[in-house]
Amino acid sequence: MENLFKFFVPVQVRYAETDMQGHVFFGHYFTYFDLGLTEYLKAAGYDYSDFLGEDLDFFYVQADCQYKGRAFFDDTLHVHVRVSDIGNTSFTFEFSIFEETEGRPIATGHIVAVVINRDTRDPVRVPERLRKAIADFEHLNE
Repeated sequence: MENLFKFFVPVQVRYAETDMQGHVFFGHYFTYFDLGLTEYLKAAGYDYSDFLGEDLDFFYVQADCQYKGRAFFDDTLHVHVRVSDIGNTSFTFEFSIFEETEGRPIATGHIVAVVINRDTRDPVRVPERLRKAIADFEHLNE
């Protein structure tokens, strides 16, 4: 699965992200996904400020996470990210998280985002610049 992803961001688990059972509290994986998504867009060359510059924004309309293993305080996790689908008004991010040292699978998931006009909040077409940036970043044109 790891080889499907061309991008990852390392995340070090902080003590505050663990629960009484000693592992990462389940809700924090969505924070890791969000961090990975944000860094992916920057690396692809079309980040959040580009949306705002075009009077656009995006809303998360669906998110899910499958838990594959446990992560603990001070573990370094690799949050792998890719865009798996670009529709008319939405785009889907896939995630796969692995522990750095042993490569243990920790979690997988996805987030679906819908692009909106910032003023009306109505869905709009995914910008061509974003489509091109992702295609170039993922080498989809080769």
